[in-house]
Amino acid sequence: MLRLADALSFAGGLRITFLNTDHNHRLLSFFSPSQYSRFSLRPKFRFLSIPDGLPEDKPRSVNQVIELVISLRTRSMDSFRELLLASGERDPDGWPPVTCFIVDGAMPFFMDTAQALGIPAIVFRTISASSLWVYLHIPHMIEAGELPFSGDADLDEPIKSVPAMESFLRRRDLPSICRQATEAEDEVLQLFANISASATRSKGLILNTSNCLEAPILSQIHSLFPITYAVGPLHALVESITSSSVSASLLAEDRSVLIWLDAQPDRSVVYVSFGSLAQLTREEFLEFRHGFVNSGHRFLWVVRPDLLAGGTLAVEMVESEERVRLVAWAPQEEVLRHRAVGCFITHSGWNSTVESAAAGVPMVCWPRAWDQLVNSRLVGEVWKVGLDMKDVCRRELVERMVRAAMEGEKAVELRQVSAELAVEIGRSVGEGGDSRLDFERLVRDILSLSLCASTA
Repeated sequence: MLRLADALSFAGGLRITFLNTDHNHRLLSFFSPSQYSRFSLRPKFRFLSIPDGLPEDKPRSVNQVIELVISLRTRSMDSFRELLLASGERDPDGWPPVTCFIVDGAMPFFMDTAQALGIPAIVFRTISASSLWVYLHIPHMIEAGELPFSGDADLDEPIKSVPAMESFLRRRDLPSICRQATEAEDEVLQLFANISASATRSKGLILNTSNCLEAPILSQIHSLFPITYAVGPLHALVESITSSSVSASLLAEDRSVLIWLDAQPDRSVVYVSFGSLAQLTREEFLEFRHGFVNSGHRFLWVVRPDLLAGGTLAVEMVESEERVRLVAWAPQEEVLRHRAVGCFITHSGWNSTVESAAAGVPMVCWPRAWDQLVNSRLVGEVWKVGLDMKDVCRRELVERMVRAAMEGEKAVELRQVSAELAVEIGRSVGEGGDSRLDFERLVRDILSLSLCASTA
């Protein structure tokens, strides 16, 4: 969201208010102070925040995401409504009224509140277009008898009721909520289907993707959302427009890893990060540890303090390995662009996936949940820029996957295809590229909405 706001703030003619929760706003200002200050110094950019309704010491991890969404919907709406009503003449900073609202598509209740006050809303879905398309087809999969399926069902069974994905989508690749549902009326299953469909009530749909990544799916999405803006990958778009990058980490980045990487040979390091939310069991951690060490390669491994669900013993076992550098958090975009990095072992979150694709770095995917399972299938089967290791965590397989991505003919093939995709992504966000043109159209449409609001 901050990357999109960054790009819009350079477009001209727009004032940007970035609205966050109080909790995340504190983390952003503390762990990304230079970026926070850079934005705060812009005269037409400001940060505001509202409470999320949870106690400050309450965990806000992926395991509590449903509770967080419910709290926002039930406890934060009064603060949000008051903020919108206060814009304009009552605004303490003298800012004009809000004339367009871009909302995270996972929280449509904010969109409904804004539009009820006469403020047009545009939805931004931060997941892949393919994942959104699957969520939208949950009712169709249920009608076709493809959902739900039993726990002992063949996970390699193809899914045929999601148009444009029939050739590669399997049960194994469906989002975790689909794989876990035991009945068609499953509450979480229906929640995700309804949230995804709610975007049709907005003035448009923004996606962090491009035609070179998901053209067939984008073509299908246009049938439901005629006004769609594929403006990604956003980090590459921002860099193309501003000649700089924006990091909006809510964790403290250890930049000393860049110095360590400088001392390593080209394409000799395997970068490992399972994102900011996922947790590993001690057994899973040890399987990765043995697989990494047995491969004989150098590793830069992001091990958050809360990565392990069962203590720190496993971390101590790795720290003695000379070829493995552990770090609590890393500046990921810079790491992926570093000449020493040869492949990326990832949980396949969409941001991580497009960052790696834009950097031309092959991936080994080990997705844990949600839409990550769809993304890993894109990497391995559609784009062919990596290997998909979902559902398996054995040291022998980890070692084999690392060797395949780093050594021999397969590694050469992956690097070549990854480099070609990176070139296409660069073209899409550059002058005259598809993503850049969609972004420019988005800016024009926002200005048009603002003009309509001011003359109403």
